[in-house]
Amino acid sequence: MAAPCPRPQRIIFMCALAGVLAAPPARALEAAPPPGTADRPGPAAPAKNAASPGLQRAFGRLDEFMERERRAQRIPGVSLALTDRDKLLHVATYGYANLDSRSPLTPGHLLEIGSITKSFTSIALLQLRDEGRFDPNAPVTRYLPWFKVQSPHAPITPHHLMSHSAALPRDRDDIPSSLYQAVALAGRVVGAPPGLHYRYSNIGYQVLSYMLEAIAGRPYATIIGARILEPLGMARTATAITHDLRPRLAVGYEDLYDDRPAHRDHPLVPGTWVEYGAGDGCIASTPADLAAYVRMLLNRGAGPRGRILSEESFNLLIQPAIESGDDWHYGYGLGTRRADGHTLFAHSGGMIGYSSRILGDLEDGVGVAVMINGPGDQNGLAAYALEVLRSAVHKRSLPPLPAVEDPSRVKNAADYAGTYASPEGRQLVFAAEGERLVLLHGGARLTLEARGEERFYVPHADFALFLLGFGRDGGKVVEAFHGPGWFPGERYTGPRAFDYPREWDAYPGHYRTPNPWEPSFRIVLRKGRLIFLTAEGEEAVTPLEGGLFRVGEDYSAERLRFDSILEGKALQANLSGIPYGRFFTP
Repeated sequence: MAAPCPRPQRIIFMCALAGVLAAPPARALEAAPPPGTADRPGPAAPAKNAASPGLQRAFGRLDEFMERERRAQRIPGVSLALTDRDKLLHVATYGYANLDSRSPLTPGHLLEIGSITKSFTSIALLQLRDEGRFDPNAPVTRYLPWFKVQSPHAPITPHHLMSHSAALPRDRDDIPSSLYQAVALAGRVVGAPPGLHYRYSNIGYQVLSYMLEAIAGRPYATIIGARILEPLGMARTATAITHDLRPRLAVGYEDLYDDRPAHRDHPLVPGTWVEYGAGDGCIASTPADLAAYVRMLLNRGAGPRGRILSEESFNLLIQPAIESGDDWHYGYGLGTRRADGHTLFAHSGGMIGYSSRILGDLEDGVGVAVMINGPGDQNGLAAYALEVLRSAVHKRSLPPLPAVEDPSRVKNAADYAGTYASPEGRQLVFAAEGERLVLLHGGARLTLEARGEERFYVPHADFALFLLGFGRDGGKVVEAFHGPGWFPGERYTGPRAFDYPREWDAYPGHYRTPNPWEPSFRIVLRKGRLIFLTAEGEEAVTPLEGGLFRVGEDYSAERLRFDSILEGKALQANLSGIPYGRFFTP
């Protein structure tokens, strides 16, 4: 979802965290909207002090939690809305809409909701199904005769696209909201027969939004406005991210560095601005409006003016079409999970500088919407908010504040202690100090921060570009990794020399493109294998025929090719149709 246009100058906020986080108090729904929104009425505000004492205590607990987490996660601003099946219960905002002007975030500010948009696209298509105009199990080509992708398998259907099981590449983000992105799939391959694997694909939902336009004969924004926003009273929600909309949006922020693991000590900068209009992530909303959408889902497709979806189509929306991990399944634009006899629905969204989450409980009939304008754990914020709301509704004791996570706490720190040496003679020495894992480096003792399974952040410039990883054999830690560096430990008994095609020596390096969503990646050669590294992690690179490589699992559709070899270095890498040039930084 990125344009090949010059990136706007990025204003760096070198403010101390204390200054960023010293925010004004939370604002209730009655707070005045920012300029440009007052003439657009939103959902009716609940009467002040109308909530029960139990709910008031819940709101107070959430105020405490949200402010604590906003500071701990260095989130500029948070918008929160709580709803039941009948009405909006609460809206609160925390922090800033603009760090430079210190403008507080208000309930009237718009924030981009990213991939939550996908459920809007699916709902509009299912409405056409209710009208007899759309069949999720028909070939995509019935509705889009131009649709092509290189596949020896059965035809892809809308069902596959809506459930992320079409085995398409994840993105084509070099030309945002261009029909060309979808048409260009003709040059891409599928990674497996459709319907077998869950692999998230934004481009799949872009195709669906063009399908929606073709069937309905109207622009996507008009369709969503007429079929969903107007019936639900979502008067402040926008169906396209355009330049004209920008004054109504809270400023979105991102980590200064786009090519390495993020850290709370890094400055925040305004996210690169892009317009966006495709149905995988083009909606911006307010907390109250998004709560109205959640309320419709809690009512299984019924809105204040009647049904948005038939019961049958709502069941398709939340069906467990394919397993998506961590006990969740994906339906048509929504994730669902059964837990303790309850059906939960959810979806997260991420845009440049924004992230969001909707989460609801169909049995308890309550739900939450969380939107933030910077880095942060929107999923954790939404999960605790729902837990508090459910407790208040059932008149149970409110859950205590979750323990503040200490990333430097490593329960099994002793597993990693020892000396690890690369074939070139470079050493890494680790010591366990209780539940702290310490790296002895250059006379300093560096406390590592856990970043997922067997991965750690090292707070030192020498380790800034990559996470430090460890490998096990027989349950014991035997080796360490950092970027291209491989460090077998004292317990390592495997091979120490590895064969690989010598032409691969031309491929390692840093590659960049104007794509602001994934602007760069690095290729490293480690233990005789090529590894694909981004700021978020790493994936295997598997050689295929004809000079191609597969990035990711054996069913991944991501294809990588290197070309323009000069003086032993590839000057360009093409990832799933997007060209990346070798860059001058390491």
